[in-house]
Formats: sequence, structure tokens, C-alpha cells
Amino acid sequence: MAGEIKLNKLLKGLKPSLNVGSYVFISLNDITKLSREDILFEFKEAEGITIILSKEKADNYNLDYDFVASWITLTIHSALNAVGLTAAVSTALTKHNISCNVVAAYYHDHIFVSIKDTEKAMEVLGEFSRK
Repeated sequence: MAGEIKLNKLLKGLKPSLNVGSYVFISLNDITKLSREDILFEFKEAEGITIILSKEKADNYNLDYDFVASWITLTIHSALNAVGLTAAVSTALTKHNISCNVVAAYYHDHIFVSIKDTEKAMEVLGEFSRK
């Protein structure tokens, strides 16, 4: 099934969902000592392999991190070639001085915001569905 491509429908149907827990971004050169089941996201960059995993699992592995985030899933099935969703979401959050890190997966977009901004970010993102 193809994802939604029309921006107005994407924004109306965002329905942000807060995932339980705290999450961290880590860069490693070697992830072979980590269980794939513990890794939420992985991306290879020239400088290292970026992973996202729960803070609890990072602590269990004794890994260093400096950003602790909440994970918000935009539950609408967005098409990978949809135009404007990331810009609209980041612009709305920027107006409230909320930094966001966006990960686009096949079905959904996932927004990571600082733990301290979780409540406000959910409020801001929820406004799209109420317009």
C-alpha cells in the first residue's frame, strides 16, 4: 500500500504517538558487540555508525551519550517521496524553540526531541490534527 503524498492530508492525519522510554544517539566504529535486537536505528556515516537505542540498553552496554530524547511516531503512513512534511513539522517545533531529529522509515516518520520538550512537542504536533 502506498503512503500518503498530499501535505494537507499528511498534516491532518499526523496523530503523534509518544513511545515509552528514553532514547539516545550514539556513534560507534564497531557495533558487532551489540545485539541487533537492541538497536532501533542504524545509519553508516564516514565518521562512524550512528545508532539509536533506548537509554536503558545504552547504559547496560556502558555506552557514552550526550543527548537523551523522547521518541514520537507520526502515525500516518507517509510516502517516502511526500514533499513538505518534515519542513512543516520542524518549522512548527522551531517556533517553540524545540530541536527535532527526524528519522524517516518506510511507513512513518519518527521525531526525536529532548526529554525536557516532550510535552510541548506533543502539544504542537497534535495541533496539526485539530486544524
